[in-house]
Amino acid sequence: MELVIFSLLNGLVYGLLLFMLSSGLTLIFSMMGVLNFAHASVFMLGAYFSYQVGRWIGFWPALALAPALCGVAGALTERYGLRTVHRHGHVSELLFTFGLAFLIEEFVIMAWGRNPIENRVPDLLDFPLFTLYTTSFPAYKAFMMVISAGMFAFLYWVLRRTRTGLIIQAALTHPNMAAALGHNVPRVFMLVFAAGSALAGLAGVIGGFALLTAPNMANALGPIVFVVVVVGGLGSLSGALLASLLIGIVQTFSVALDISLLDAARGVGLDIGRQNPLYEVWSVKIAQVAPMIPYFLLVLMLIVRPKGLMGTRET
Repeated sequence: MELVIFSLLNGLVYGLLLFMLSSGLTLIFSMMGVLNFAHASVFMLGAYFSYQVGRWIGFWPALALAPALCGVAGALTERYGLRTVHRHGHVSELLFTFGLAFLIEEFVIMAWGRNPIENRVPDLLDFPLFTLYTTSFPAYKAFMMVISAGMFAFLYWVLRRTRTGLIIQAALTHPNMAAALGHNVPRVFMLVFAAGSALAGLAGVIGGFALLTAPNMANALGPIVFVVVVVGGLGSLSGALLASLLIGIVQTFSVALDISLLDAARGVGLDIGRQNPLYEVWSVKIAQVAPMIPYFLLVLMLIVRPKGLMGTRET
């Protein structure tokens, strides 16, 4: 029972962290149609910014300043880079963001080195929230869950219930009409890209303490984020949340299961010997294939439902 409860809690924490990272990417794609390959690199940049600002003035100011710095960087990227290549089509946009990801990684290595940095949880949140059986649940993980849930509620409210959200959606679907009504459509796109980058930066601030803050953290999480976005449905914020929780919980439980199909078969009375041609496959532990499960879900989703769980665009 202890394993089930804490695997579920850790799966929720991991899933909500994936949502924090994928929400900015979903926002940028749903409003601009741009798949930003540098998004995970901005997440990494947020983690390093929070570390540096936290050393100077503390964690709580860094919680606001690091995402703001990432948002400014995103606005400058859209205004002076992405907007220029946009006229050449989506392939040029993908190549631009792909190259930008490498530039950000090299910048991080030049500024902070190749070794992981010591990013400690702030003292105010460094205590066990509760203890069940023999395992404690850290307060910082609960803080991560609250921030993630608040982010979803805020984004949903802005996009569905405010005038700003209506203007953003109008600028996407009917840019000429929005411009005729006096709205600066290029500026709207720049602000959307900046907001998506700021969300990635906020995820970096929060996730930098839960994960190892190192120059390869973007490469570790980047592919999973695209899996989340595709499985949830390109452009769907609710789909990103659902897919994040699904992948987070499934992968966490998979890591905790140190059993194989061979063990399960023996549990129901089936005896599979070494002479069986699939014996090696049956003997692989579920924990060993846990990293493959999100990609299996991606392939399955593309076959069964290319639009994703709640998407409106074809992938």
